[in-house]
Amino acid sequence: MIGWYVHHHGWGHMTRMQAIRPHLGDEVTVFSSLPEPASLPPETIWVQLPSDSDAVVGPDGVSREAHELGDVTARGTLHWAPLGHPGHQARLAAIAEWVAIHPTSAFVVDVSVEVTILARLLGVPTISVAQPGDRTDAPHRLGYDLADRILAPWAPGTIPAKALIGREDRVRSVGAISRYDGRACTEADAEADDVRRVLFLGLALDPVRLAQTRELLSADGWVVENAGAGSDDRIDDVWPLLCRATVVVSAAGQNSIADLAAADARAVVIAQERPFDEQKEMARVLAAHGLARTVAADASPAEVVDSIRRAADTAPRWDVWQVSGSAARAAAAIEELAR
Repeated sequence: MIGWYVHHHGWGHMTRMQAIRPHLGDEVTVFSSLPEPASLPPETIWVQLPSDSDAVVGPDGVSREAHELGDVTARGTLHWAPLGHPGHQARLAAIAEWVAIHPTSAFVVDVSVEVTILARLLGVPTISVAQPGDRTDAPHRLGYDLADRILAPWAPGTIPAKALIGREDRVRSVGAISRYDGRACTEADAEADDVRRVLFLGLALDPVRLAQTRELLSADGWVVENAGAGSDDRIDDVWPLLCRATVVVSAAGQNSIADLAAADARAVVIAQERPFDEQKEMARVLAAHGLARTVAADASPAEVVDSIRRAADTAPRWDVWQVSGSAARAAAAIEELAR
């Protein structure tokens, strides 16, 4: 039995688990505050955890936010451990109770320093998923020190992860993990024609600048498509859109970039503000390798359009991102520890 913690911010952690899970032969129990997906692979159990950030009503009848209950970082040692928060206590208790009942060969943590600590204290071999950006703060260092394996979802030599220096013997760099690994663009997907198409993938631009950029592109003869760029255009399967796009405009999240690599896409990447400068670091690496045009988050619509035109004339070599087989390599690293 393998335990797997999926962080609830965004959908990237969930998507990564779903990409790796089919390559694991063991049973897997997933713990997350996210709602259970509509479908799960066989021998996969979903345990929905209570929230650890809801407001709490105290004995005095006053509602207080989690961070108002006291020092949530334990003097900088942890990232999030609110004092006296019932949801936080219940979620950790649920994991501990499950481990006490089920013999657990390994526990994947994507991502939480606190859950890594808990799993290791319970005597379970632990795999921590690394992330780009400056993760040299005390909580990240503690989590990496306790992890028996560190899964780096990027190709060796691409992301300069300073926090992993001195821990290389436990790091497994498996390449960027995409849900579309192994899926080919069909003629129907590509819709081969002479139309220039641009796909806005995710929330790379705010609504006002997105609308202005779309107007400029339409006036220039581009066909503009959206997938998750607005409040009502989320598309579960964006593969056909990726395949037929001349250029894709995307934020610099790990999963989005891995999907671009899987589709061999020409891209413009706009890094969003994230903790630890994760996306800024990703954008810098992409630019250094010549894999995508990058523009600042506050770039004008005219600057974005100019970058789209330039990206259309490039031919990135995405093979350096090592998407092919990455999910299987990640599963092998997990099973290596589980055995």
